[in-house]
Amino acid sequence: MNLKMRLSLMNFLEFAVWGAYLTCMGRYLGNLGLSTEIGWFYSMQGIVSIFMPAIIGIIADRWIQAQRMLGICHLLAGIFMLLTAWYGNTSGDNMSFATFFTLYSLSVAFYMPTLALSNSVAYTALTQAGMDTVKDFPPIRVWGTIGFIVTMWFVDLMGFQDNHYQFITSGVLSILFFLYTFTLTKCPVADKDSKKGFVEAFGLQAFALFKQSHMAIFFIFSMLLGVCLQITNGFANPFIASFGAMPEYADTFGVQHANILISLSQISETCCILLIPFFMKRFGIKNVMLIAMFAWVLRFGLFGVGNPGSGVWMFILSMIVYGVAFDFFNISGSLFVEKSTSANIRSSAQGLFMLMTNGIGATIGTLAAQAVINNYTTGTVVDGNFYTVGDWATCWYIFAGYALVICVLFALVFHPKKD
Repeated sequence: MNLKMRLSLMNFLEFAVWGAYLTCMGRYLGNLGLSTEIGWFYSMQGIVSIFMPAIIGIIADRWIQAQRMLGICHLLAGIFMLLTAWYGNTSGDNMSFATFFTLYSLSVAFYMPTLALSNSVAYTALTQAGMDTVKDFPPIRVWGTIGFIVTMWFVDLMGFQDNHYQFITSGVLSILFFLYTFTLTKCPVADKDSKKGFVEAFGLQAFALFKQSHMAIFFIFSMLLGVCLQITNGFANPFIASFGAMPEYADTFGVQHANILISLSQISETCCILLIPFFMKRFGIKNVMLIAMFAWVLRFGLFGVGNPGSGVWMFILSMIVYGVAFDFFNISGSLFVEKSTSANIRSSAQGLFMLMTNGIGATIGTLAAQAVINNYTTGTVVDGNFYTVGDWATCWYIFAGYALVICVLFALVFHPKKD
């Protein structure tokens, strides 16, 4: 199997693990009576991203080969995810929120660093092979999105959207990925015998990037836009499912198969990834990120005006726009960091990018979104099924307004160096 195929399969498994539960976990939590706590579960992905990617990235830079660290993290993430599924299924009415949440938190604590690590492994392998990362990485990364879509559809069609089997699917895939990492290209670590200062020894030199004004502004706005990242992952499925409480929408495809409808977002991602090399080279990082920010405005706004009936086309358009919103920010940002840093701090710099986006930004975003949604909606049971109903439209308009403000400020403040 050639290098590109091996890296493509790596990305497929990396995101298949996440896709099994990321977009439908809110439905399952609602059935467990935790609908008002959904934000905490998604914010935990952000909280652990504040420190875990940086710590694991430092270890991968300094002591343990990145591909080995990638496998170890997936093994531990898979084990704890299986334990979460087991406890959620067997505890019944005696379930302890603290125990359930702790098991889940340990799983994501080891999974989240793998998002940056898998990028680092791919960039290192491509560089060692003399390939162009900007040109060759996006088609490889496409397979990550395909993996995400495959498990979304699998969970939907198997009827796992509202039960613990979504966690079992994720855990099994994570352990399979651990086994696969033994086939990946070896990533070098720094010379252990070389004498380094404290900052260098612990990989903290990536934080020196804040001394460069354009990089500092880039990371700050990455954090501010990162606020948007997990909002629809956490609440789109419960939102679309909430229309099931209304007789006129109860039997629509969107309500019955919310995960498949949402998967159009990832299908759009797959297509948009292939546009990144052209847009990055033609328009530059600033314009690409401005496009992403405005796409977030449309993503939220279309949710506010759509419905799974006559307005389903607005949902579909929102899903299509998501590909631009996510890829033009996450993938382009990762490539920008890779091109703006030296090889000896690459994993640390990717970890720092993850810290700002999926860490601080996503944590603030999911907790704030939960507060807004709790204020405008409430839980109810209709025909034995749980729904979160209320003024969802206002919630989506608030999120859209926030993204628009960030877009305008970014256009005025960010001035990257010319390559």
